[in-house]
Amino acid sequence: MPPLYDLSLPALTGLLTDWGQPAYRARQIWEGLYQHFYLSAEEFTALPKSLRLRLAATFDFAPLVPEKSLASADGQTVKTLFRLADNLRIEAVLMKYDRRRTLCISTQAGCAMGCVFCATGQMGFKRHLSSGEIVAQVMYYARQLGQQGERVTNIVVMGMGEPFHNYDNTMAAIDRLNDPAGYNFGARRITLSTVGLVPAIRRFAAEKRQVNLAISLHAADDALRASMLPVARKYPLDELLAACRDYVAATGRRVTFEWALIEGVNDTPEQARLLASKVKGMLCHVNAIPLNPTEGYRGKAATRQRAEKFRETLEQAGVPCTLRLRRGIEIQAGCGQLAYK
Repeated sequence: MPPLYDLSLPALTGLLTDWGQPAYRARQIWEGLYQHFYLSAEEFTALPKSLRLRLAATFDFAPLVPEKSLASADGQTVKTLFRLADNLRIEAVLMKYDRRRTLCISTQAGCAMGCVFCATGQMGFKRHLSSGEIVAQVMYYARQLGQQGERVTNIVVMGMGEPFHNYDNTMAAIDRLNDPAGYNFGARRITLSTVGLVPAIRRFAAEKRQVNLAISLHAADDALRASMLPVARKYPLDELLAACRDYVAATGRRVTFEWALIEGVNDTPEQARLLASKVKGMLCHVNAIPLNPTEGYRGKAATRQRAEKFRETLEQAGVPCTLRLRRGIEIQAGCGQLAYK
């Protein structure tokens, strides 16, 4: 059965009209899904029993089955393994930072991009997630946090998969989460990360969305970048950065460049200076983080000293840079570590 989360409000309204139901029933279902986080037809007690039975026979209300959760030693990071209806698995992560409750969600089972230091890339591509399967990850954690008197504050679309490879479903999911009549989650509290699919960046810019854009950059020259991210062979840095500049011009929004610092590879002052020269004048920010370990890659994380030098070099050249803390490493919940066996 398809996930009920796959339907937009107009599509749900149209379906119920075809079933001979009044249009307001769609709004009741919408509120039940996105404001009360119901997980079964039985919970929709405001609906007639006959409608609840028909909905239960037609749609999957819980398309993700949580199989296992792992918590970091400090309890601030929780990773959950979900089973999909076809028995594929995905992972998503809840991260707690003071008052923030940030979700890292997935858009694909596996990934086709093949980035060498990423565990998801190492497992290969299985399939796209539907918009409903993407939404369901957020609703799972929203329900959990709601039971504790808390709520999701930020969403990063940085889990398994390349969001722009699954563009339509990813954007449909974001639109559904952003719907004022539903979950009403602010677009500016969502960050989407891409390895740099240039046509999709240009499409995204043309749509003038308020969602934050992050680019997995990791190198300031084509040869080094292509050795880590195969997509760089198709979209060279100059082409990618031109698309980023056009995005900033079209939206007025800042681009974030993500940089996994690998000791002796891309953590050098030379790389920092080259990066600064290429993004000079662009409204951007660099998020650098020491590499998270994965089984399929031998590179090591940059030392704190080398990471600080990289940041200082960028800052001195006029490019703002933040050194991020690694989270959930011991449970393989950090950036680039999501996969399943």
